[in-house]
Amino acid sequence: MDLQQRVQQHFNHSIATKQGAAALLSPAIVAASEIITQALLTGNKVLCCGNAGSGSLAQYFTSILLTRFERERPGFPAIALNADNQVLSSIASDFTYKEVFAKQLRVLAQEGDILLAISANGNARNTAEAIKAAHERGLRVAILTGRDGDGMSEILEDGDVEIRVPAQSVARIHEVHLLVLHSLCDLIDIQIFGEDES
Repeated sequence: MDLQQRVQQHFNHSIATKQGAAALLSPAIVAASEIITQALLTGNKVLCCGNAGSGSLAQYFTSILLTRFERERPGFPAIALNADNQVLSSIASDFTYKEVFAKQLRVLAQEGDILLAISANGNARNTAEAIKAAHERGLRVAILTGRDGDGMSEILEDGDVEIRVPAQSVARIHEVHLLVLHSLCDLIDIQIFGEDES
């Protein structure tokens, strides 16, 4: 296989994964958008977390909420718990790395907030601890996972939402997670501000 064929193969695999996920994930994406919208409309905030590539997606999502997606609108309160290196290293040094998100949640989260946790394999211990801390603080949780979702999906409670990408490749899971986040932003904007007339 030459290099151009390999590039085309990546595109084809990405397209196939997204097509396979579209109908399967749509109900969960709508449900997640509804609980996030409800939290924002009642003056609450969105707290996000993830590791590595998932952490980048968490930061990207909060930046879109704080600024804009595809139209001008007031910003929404959102915090990426993985964004402050000083806080992360302090918690990891003084406690354990599995506490880096949970400890922040116990301080920053208020009842009615939403936790959006992102993990391509669903097995990040610090993300699972964040879910437990969110429940302790009275938060509903939405998670973006892939593969079999073990670890995180097992500790969800009634009212939580899992959006699990039906794929094994971390690259394909991240690509679908990005599309899910864009869909969430669009649905949140529509539910709060109505259809964009432009």
